[in-house]
Amino acid sequence: MTTDDTKYVLSLIREGEHLQQDFKYRVADAVKLARSVSAFANTCGGRLLIGVRDDGHISGVRSEEEIYMMHQAAYRYCRPEASIKFETFHAAPTGVGAGGRPLAGSGLRTVVVATVPQSDRRPVCAIGDDGVRRAYIRIADENIVATPVHIAIWREQQRPQGTMFTYGDNERQLLASMQHGSGMTLNQIVRRSRLPRHVVVAVLARMVRYGLAACQFTEHQFLWALEK
Repeated sequence: MTTDDTKYVLSLIREGEHLQQDFKYRVADAVKLARSVSAFANTCGGRLLIGVRDDGHISGVRSEEEIYMMHQAAYRYCRPEASIKFETFHAAPTGVGAGGRPLAGSGLRTVVVATVPQSDRRPVCAIGDDGVRRAYIRIADENIVATPVHIAIWREQQRPQGTMFTYGDNERQLLASMQHGSGMTLNQIVRRSRLPRHVVVAVLARMVRYGLAACQFTEHQFLWALEK
């Protein structure tokens, strides 16, 4: 089983950090960890490899301490509580030690794989040190604070969907303001449409749900555009 554990952990590490996987050298702050839990739960799920450095080297952890922190992150610092499953593996360490000697074979290290499924109660918010709840989403290998539109989209998805998108004055005005833009921030859309911000958020969320608009993340900002 030790050999199998090492092969399995190394196969995960070879994937690198991506949309559904993150490496954590150690877990010392449940508040910060809650951001990763929130991002995975709000996007498409994912797993944390705890005891693995950013460069992919296996350093190992004290599994009991790390699992306790993960529980704190999921159940104390996330609202609503996020589901999480833990698996513990014992793998040979990787990397190079002092004097250039390989670490492999110098004893087994414990790696905790924490799997977070996508939540059916989105948004899952992480509670920060300041007590403020913020929802995160996963973009590539980063955890990004969700916009009000993302939050409205998640809430919209929990409502029954009609057979077609209905148009009123607000919808027509918002569509007209976005006709000639390749992508605009929420603030730019609000200014151009001259509609109240909360109206833009609500209508844009419905447009995304019905496939009339889409979002892209470019240069660290979310841009919204009509689907072509």
